[in-house]
Amino acid sequence: MRKIKILEHISLDGVISPGEQNEYSQDFTHGGWMAQYRSPEGREAVVEAQGDNFDLLLGRRTYDLWTGYWPKAGNTPIANSLNAATKYVATHQPDDLEWGPVGNLGADVIAGIRDLRSTDGPDLIVWGSSTLTSVLLDQGLVDEVVLIVYPVLLGRGKRFFSDSVDPRELAFVSTKTLPTGALVNTYRFVGALRTEA
Repeated sequence: MRKIKILEHISLDGVISPGEQNEYSQDFTHGGWMAQYRSPEGREAVVEAQGDNFDLLLGRRTYDLWTGYWPKAGNTPIANSLNAATKYVATHQPDDLEWGPVGNLGADVIAGIRDLRSTDGPDLIVWGSSTLTSVLLDQGLVDEVVLIVYPVLLGRGKRFFSDSVDPRELAFVSTKTLPTGALVNTYRFVGALRTEA
């Protein structure tokens, strides 16, 4: 069985939109907030978190954004691994996916992910894809979450976890501090949130 691992760049208040200004929404005016925290150690942490061999699970918007960037990003370990990975995209229009290799999840995305997870193969990595990450967490399909946490408060933007799904609990696994002040925190998925009776 494959593991599903979510990796996210995230602010202290839960915003996961590190891209260019207006990349995700016309209302998001803090694009590029993550740039000042980039470092060789951060790149190494991302490569380590992804592993040597993986496939991607992506929402359609993240896939389309990445299609315009990663195939042209040059010969780097991150670009090479992302370009080589099979991309499984949550989409109703699988016929127009250009950046490959591409796998098909089928019309029922959750059933397709369950079937894919049950096969032999490399881990499945999820980047961005805020709608997909919330669904995967809600359905109990996530094994591990790696949050690269930056010391900024953004106030608004795309959130890691939708407020329309039930609360979930994670167990702390490890942390690593980067020279820029960012933290790489790894968690294991536990399940529904437990509260005092």
